Amino acid sequence: MSEPYRDTPDQTKKGMPGGVPFIIGNELAERFSFYGMKGILKVFMTAHLLDAAGDSAFMSDNESNAWYHGFTGLAYTTPILGAMIADIFWGKYKTILYLSLLYCVGHGCLAMMDVAPAMGMGMKPWLIAGMFFIALGAGAIKPCVSAHVGDQFGSGNKHLLPQIFNWFYLSINVGAVVAILLIPQLLNGFKVGTDEATGEAILFGGPWLAFGLPGVLMAIATFVFWCGRNKFIHVPPAGWAKWKQETFSPEGKRALLNLSPLFLLFVPVFWSIFDQTGAAWVAQAQQMDRNVFGWEILPSQTQFLNPALILLGVPFFTLIGYPMVSKIYPLTPLRKIGIGFVLTAMSFALSAWIESRITAGETPTIWWQVLAYVILTSGEIMVSIVCLEFAYTQSPRKMKSFIMGVYFLGVALGNYLASGINIGIEATRAEDGSSPLDGSNYYWLFAAMMAVATVVYIVWTKTYKGETFIQGEEAVEIAEAQAEAQGPDAR
Repeated sequence: MSEPYRDTPDQTKKGMPGGVPFIIGNELAERFSFYGMKGILKVFMTAHLLDAAGDSAFMSDNESNAWYHGFTGLAYTTPILGAMIADIFWGKYKTILYLSLLYCVGHGCLAMMDVAPAMGMGMKPWLIAGMFFIALGAGAIKPCVSAHVGDQFGSGNKHLLPQIFNWFYLSINVGAVVAILLIPQLLNGFKVGTDEATGEAILFGGPWLAFGLPGVLMAIATFVFWCGRNKFIHVPPAGWAKWKQETFSPEGKRALLNLSPLFLLFVPVFWSIFDQTGAAWVAQAQQMDRNVFGWEILPSQTQFLNPALILLGVPFFTLIGYPMVSKIYPLTPLRKIGIGFVLTAMSFALSAWIESRITAGETPTIWWQVLAYVILTSGEIMVSIVCLEFAYTQSPRKMKSFIMGVYFLGVALGNYLASGINIGIEATRAEDGSSPLDGSNYYWLFAAMMAVATVVYIVWTKTYKGETFIQGEEAVEIAEAQAEAQGPDAR
């Protein structure tokens, strides 16, 4: 009979928990899966979507933007559901394991789009089903994975948490870099020969491979996670009564009240801009000179810049940037987030300038968008990574998944905001097809929104009063208090 899983970390352990490599390996493969399919959604919807007769059913630019942000919004709405399932019923480990299967089903639906016309069906029903299952699976496990990382640490090695959250974020971006460079090429297909009769190129690839390979990686990710089951700390679910009691306890209410403005008001504006790298920036890249050292990159491949810059930026900020700035201006988490907001507004202001050059009939070099990516990625490092750690440390032990879910709900709200704006633009076009938010005005709108949100955020930070919670410290404090009450002989 196997021994029961441990539910609390070893408080005397100073080094790395044994389960962390399995979590990071799982995250790397899972993020390849997610970013691989997400990276080609915009191009697929505008250039590859077919109806039941095999004829083009391409979406317009704003329509595809709305679909893209709607999918992303749903993927970040379901984390709150996954967090509740984990905290009340299954625990984080089982929630991640079971809901990953839905993820695999979603990729299977997307891969089926390649044969849908031959079956007398359009691609769109399979697209909707695939996006739904992936959004449900990917979203529901997301807060659990982030919180599961923190659960492995106790008071003895809590000093490693910032380092591990950085490594965790790096694993996300390693998977994303490889996926974004590879998957768009698989969608287009690799030339494997020439048809002698027609002289046309014979291609290997298409939607079945571009969407199917991420599905295979998701299955691998699930297997890697299962392999670490005996290494993990398995925090048991609280159950409905206890979860409700802790969530609405003075401590729980205080944590929600403290963090809700940050996660539900300010963070959404950031994500309404950031996630447009996969939509508006792809469309913008289509109209730019994408020749880089003699290599003509595909529009969707420009997205690899963000995860690649993360791989370079995280070590730089951690080892050089933050220490240098802190000597002059001590960088608290809230200060880092504020600076990140400013950088985000600057990146979209640059995008507005790029778009104005395109509207003027020019073909700007893609290096301008590279600069925009550098600025935006710097903002992401100071907002997204810091918010992940902040959400974990500022929430009580049994609420960590739920608070992560609240943070991801902010990501969803940002994407719903972007989707709603695109739907509004499409619905209110004049008879000649024009809109006042066409061209550079579209980008200036979001830059202005971020600037206003930043000013309000600065005022709000003056009122923030939080409390730090580390997994296992409650038990240590209780034991010490009991020993103190019993006298020195009890120690």
